[in-house]
Amino acid sequence: MKIHGKARTSIWTHEARQTVFIIDQTLLPFALEEHEIVSLDQTCEAIRAMRVRGAPLIGITAAYGVALQMKTDCTDHALNEACRALLATRPTAVNLAWALTHMQQVLTPLDELERADAAWQEANKMARDDIATNAAIGEHGLPLIRALHTRHQRTINILTHCNAGALAAVDWGTATAPIYQAHDGGVPVHVWVEETRPRNQGLLTAWELREHGVPHTYIVDNAGGHFMQQGRVDMVIVGVDRASRKGDIANKIGTYQKALAAHDNGIPFYAATPSSSIDWQLDNALTEIEIEERSGDEIRHLRGLSHDGLTRDFRLLDESSPVANPGFDVTPARLVTGIITERGIAAPAQLAALFPLESQRL
Repeated sequence: MKIHGKARTSIWTHEARQTVFIIDQTLLPFALEEHEIVSLDQTCEAIRAMRVRGAPLIGITAAYGVALQMKTDCTDHALNEACRALLATRPTAVNLAWALTHMQQVLTPLDELERADAAWQEANKMARDDIATNAAIGEHGLPLIRALHTRHQRTINILTHCNAGALAAVDWGTATAPIYQAHDGGVPVHVWVEETRPRNQGLLTAWELREHGVPHTYIVDNAGGHFMQQGRVDMVIVGVDRASRKGDIANKIGTYQKALAAHDNGIPFYAATPSSSIDWQLDNALTEIEIEERSGDEIRHLRGLSHDGLTRDFRLLDESSPVANPGFDVTPARLVTGIITERGIAAPAQLAALFPLESQRL
């Protein structure tokens, strides 16, 4: 992605010190600040506090968290405890468990003296692979946008929900990868950016699209269906925190409603899904996925820029009012037109055909 006209990633390293830097996403879009992570505890805090968020980026950050721990303690106990602590930070996105399982598989057979360097190199490789994966998702999704443009001969309007952009990955993003590639390739696009209460990750999508120069309009969540009815949405692309082998998808709360509205209006609904977000052991997403219940303060309070130019928290609801704050919902496969992966696009029922080895049951 481009920030202030320069190519940037969401996470990067200081190789000499072997520390990790992130963009602190809790401060966006009002302030752009870098945050250095030097320990396992700081990694856990960054994930839990959503300084980093988005399934792919959470996984890569966790891999670096393991590497940071291996710098101070390379024992089996330290490796297992690091993975346990990181896994407890966010329960819904499968990328976290995928990354930690991968790091354990790589490091466990090694001699303890080899683990620190191997962990760092493997985390770096996973970060590079994430960029390549999302670029490939963009390459496979781009023809969908091109085809709509060829058919309609006008700007193509794409609706997104939450932030599945470059800020949710190392670069490119998942849902935004085809959008960025279309824009960069001269295909006229416009993005309807839903606010996505209560965390308002739509602010992040609007910020990064603005920085990259992609035309967009920020809308409240409840307006998405209206614009679909008005014929002002050509396609919906969302990200995925966890997909089942049958093609059900868990994503930020409100995604299910977008899928229902798209289905009712005959609008294609695509889920951009890297293979690291597919849980091949999962059959029934509605009953088997643990939906994260987040703090009610996210609903009771809202962060914004006050008249004095300072970022402040504002209370919207009395503290005594009970609230429920599920972070995700599940969209059944029957509402998903196609799943865009780094290996191609598949209807939900044919997802396993793209991954014949990975989809075999363990």
